[in-house]
Amino acid sequence: MKLSEIITPEHIILDLAAPSKSRLMHVLSDVSANHLHLGQNAIFAALDKREKLGSTGIGEGIAIPHAPVPGLAKPFALFARLSKPIDFNAIDENPIDIVVVLLTPAEKPLPNLSLLACLARTLRKTDRIARIRTASDVADVHRAIVEEE
Repeated sequence: MKLSEIITPEHIILDLAAPSKSRLMHVLSDVSANHLHLGQNAIFAALDKREKLGSTGIGEGIAIPHAPVPGLAKPFALFARLSKPIDFNAIDENPIDIVVVLLTPAEKPLPNLSLLACLARTLRKTDRIARIRTASDVADVHRAIVEEE
């Protein structure tokens, strides 16, 4: 599966204001639930359960909260660029300003791991993340994410 199949321009939020990690996770769960027509509480609970295992802040200002969600038919991603960096307990202890929620079907775990790895590799490319951080609109962010597929 390609990133362009799970991150569409409609799944990109720019300049999201979130004062804390908890508030950010609630907002992203709510937006994801609206896109997926699923319950916000189920999505938040799945993401929160995963975060309790260890922060999904991968460093360099990036977090990829991810979790399997029962009943989800196919992977879903929601990208957000924050208006102001927040503490996320990331591995490098730096605040994050880029977050991608990755929700995957609970029934098919193996393909989901490769999707998570692909997303992490894409966001760790210095030139690409710089373009994402300075992009002026959703279309530019989307192009930066999905280029070279």
